Amino acid sequence: MGLHHRFGHEDLLRCRFALSPAWETQEAIRTLSRPDRQGYHLPWLRRIRAAADGLDLRPLWLLMPRRGHSTDFISPPPSGPGGSFEEELAVIRAADPDAAREDMRRALACTPGALDSDLGRYLLADPARSVRELADLLERAWGVLVEPHWPRLRALLEADVLFHTRRLAAGGLESLFDGLHPDLSWDAASLTLTIERPSHHDRVLGGQGLLLMPSAFVWPGIAGGFDPPWQPTVVYPARGIGALWTPAGADTPTALARLLGRARADVLCALDEPASTTALAHRLGLAPSTVSAHLGVLHAAGLLISARRGHQVLYERTPLAIALTTGDATG
Repeated sequence: MGLHHRFGHEDLLRCRFALSPAWETQEAIRTLSRPDRQGYHLPWLRRIRAAADGLDLRPLWLLMPRRGHSTDFISPPPSGPGGSFEEELAVIRAADPDAAREDMRRALACTPGALDSDLGRYLLADPARSVRELADLLERAWGVLVEPHWPRLRALLEADVLFHTRRLAAGGLESLFDGLHPDLSWDAASLTLTIERPSHHDRVLGGQGLLLMPSAFVWPGIAGGFDPPWQPTVVYPARGIGALWTPAGADTPTALARLLGRARADVLCALDEPASTTALAHRLGLAPSTVSAHLGVLHAAGLLISARRGHQVLYERTPLAIALTTGDATG
């Protein structure tokens, strides 16, 4: 049993990572209705609760059953490694109404009574209207739930991609897949990646390769099963979400602040995962120029290394810096 992704030899060379603000938006919406997924996100929930109360998310929640098919067209896999929400929203708005109706029907059928409910019938009666209204609702939800926090979320996701890219380079696909999620298993003999599920489903990649997307809000689960014409995709929980909403400076050791100065020590401690200057500035509430100056000093002192990813430079701590920030003199 399970969701099986069947690789061909050409697919082995076409595994790639991507980030999706639209996916994070729809998973944030799902998290609001799922207490079992809220543990790490309680600080976020407290911040957005009042604004979220002004959104009527029932149409989207109805298309996100706890088990079974969730509507694909409202969160399509991105075509590039890091598109903007606006680009992804344009794809959602362009969804074919007939295909969207079948997509919604399948999702509604997974919740008893949803197909015959007033809202379910409304969604199916005019799929072109539903596509427009659902896209408008996603856009409002993005502005309230995710956009104000996107620099912090993006830093977490980019750090995860950097970590797993290095893992892939060091140990190949077996090493990569072994560390993504407990429900994920790789069979090198049959070139099959399996997500444990109570049902059975096969997807032959057919040369398309596999898209891997880290997500903050999919925790503790893992998602896959996008049907054609969508790109085969696996969405897994990003590393480090336990500290995602930790206030900046909360864990800065007093002795380190005396040694380096409070602001510089806060920058060093905020790099528990690799991050860019912009992401650190947003998290710490400092000007990017100020953070850049601190990063330059820390880099020159041998406490940071940097790596370019796309158009951004990500900074991470050296072993010496890890020892200083954690108090581990053996590091």
